[in-house]
Amino acid sequence: MSNAEKAIVYASLILADDGLEINADNLQAITKAAGVTVDPIYFGLFAKALAGRDINEMLMNEESEEESDDDMGFGLFD
Repeated sequence: MSNAEKAIVYASLILADDGLEINADNLQAITKAAGVTVDPIYFGLFAKALAGRDINEMLMNEESEEESDDDMGFGLFD
């Protein structure tokens, strides 16, 4: 992942943490303030990809783990 892509991801996290809308203008403002040069197409792409999604919920969403053999009541050498 390039520094520009990382900057947009971090900008998205900052906006979500502050409860602000994740849109192209806000993403551009944060990356500009950070002094990071980003290809303008990324702002729109990230804004569209995250539209209507709650980043905090995405971060907190845990994948359910598969049951191991121990959890199923039997093991390899039973």
